[in-house]
Amino acid sequence: MTTSKNLTRIFSIVVLLLVFVNAGSAQKIGNQFFKDVDALLKDRVSNGLVNYKALKSDARLTSLIKQIGTADISSSDAKTKQAFYINAYNLHVINNVLKSYPTMSVLDEAGFFDAKKVKVANSSITLNELEKGRLLSKYNDARYHFVLVCGAVGCPPITNFAYTPANLEAQLEKQTKIALNNPSFIKHKHGGVELSEIFKWYAKDFGTSDANVIKYINKYSNKKISSTAAVSYYGYNWKLNDSSSSL
Repeated sequence: MTTSKNLTRIFSIVVLLLVFVNAGSAQKIGNQFFKDVDALLKDRVSNGLVNYKALKSDARLTSLIKQIGTADISSSDAKTKQAFYINAYNLHVINNVLKSYPTMSVLDEAGFFDAKKVKVANSSITLNELEKGRLLSKYNDARYHFVLVCGAVGCPPITNFAYTPANLEAQLEKQTKIALNNPSFIKHKHGGVELSEIFKWYAKDFGTSDANVIKYINKYSNKKISSTAAVSYYGYNWKLNDSSSSL
């Protein structure tokens, strides 16, 4: 006959086993993760375009997505967390594209950003929650908009290298300068300027008003915009950022 004392002992053993199982599945994020992301992107990204066709059979992406899902970053420093989340976002976008590839646009998949869940550091969240909850609201840095790539030609281009804790500040600065000096992204017109809709969708991250948006861009742009310039927005190009020859 099972006594209360025995039940308590059995329950304690089960709890300990669950703790050990969870501890075994969680992985600390270290330098090797960033090296592996870097190697994959160097092989499969060129000139801001992704070779989705080749990635479809690349086991390295599957392995990295698994690592992202079970990562333990609870004791990681802020730079490591930010670099991890940026890489996690970009790789999950690619992985989600591949689920319905070939496709012409991420918008062909309903709820791509705001309904479909991805696993990040043992949390099931949407891409929007990853972007806004884990990065923008936590660290309040508008430069993320120039490194988080939504899988579209209208985004700032995806890099062929990983974001790393040690180089994150320099990488954020560099990619922001590249974007804000790109005449296809910031379109200077006589008496005005046409901007990506990113500046409209995330206006509060750039200071809300047109004047503050211009001030932000002028911090990085070599070609300054007049504070009185008329601001307008051109349509976002959602075509897939695909380098594969099949599309």
